[in-house]
Amino acid sequence: MLVIENLHAEIDGKPILKGLSLSVNAGEVHAIMGPNGAGKSTLGYVLGGRPGYEVTDGSVTFAGQDLLELAPHERAAAGLFLGFQYPVEIPGVSNVQFLREALNAQRASREEKALSGAEFLKLAREEARKLDMDAEMLKRPVNVGFSGGEKKRNEMVQMGIVNPKFAILDETDSGLDIDALRIVGDGINRIMRAPEKAVLLITHYQRLLDYVQPDFVHVLADGRITRSGGAELAHQLEREGYAEIAA
Repeated sequence: MLVIENLHAEIDGKPILKGLSLSVNAGEVHAIMGPNGAGKSTLGYVLGGRPGYEVTDGSVTFAGQDLLELAPHERAAAGLFLGFQYPVEIPGVSNVQFLREALNAQRASREEKALSGAEFLKLAREEARKLDMDAEMLKRPVNVGFSGGEKKRNEMVQMGIVNPKFAILDETDSGLDIDALRIVGDGINRIMRAPEKAVLLITHYQRLLDYVQPDFVHVLADGRITRSGGAELAHQLEREGYAEIAA
């Protein structure tokens, strides 16, 4: 589903990704772990198409398409979802308005009929209920005044509504307490655990992986994948740290 080959990327002339290669098949969950500054968030931003991140070499293919040739909105329409480490606030734009526009824009790109206000509200309330989020929060400006955990839970509601094929989740466990971690983990499994979907989890810690069991764990250090393994690799990293394993 996603094939990254020899990917090099930089920001402001500083190389961050230095020959990263990775393949993710449909039906798989891959976890990326690594020390600060290794390039984990940069990888997510490059895949999502964030401006300012320049790809200098390599290729990325998503569902048979050249991902790097697509604009960010085209990547989203193709089924890519990027969950941010620090979800942004959008004052003056309600969750309902934002999510309905996002979903209907994607439906239009697939030549599907737009959802009516009533149809969308029913869907949004159901997704909020499944994530234990008060439906009243759907009326509030996007992430404005939300706690860190509420922002991450709101992002999971967004993911459930747009129902992507491939989710890149950048430190979704950041800012979550024990209960919220379980709820978000259950949400990822419910929304994305399917034969036709795949997930790339970017995280510092093993704790989220207790809830979202990865098929593969990769260590990212100095801009490239230095080691790969199964779920047991995450436990080893938790015990021993990155210094020896990431080398």
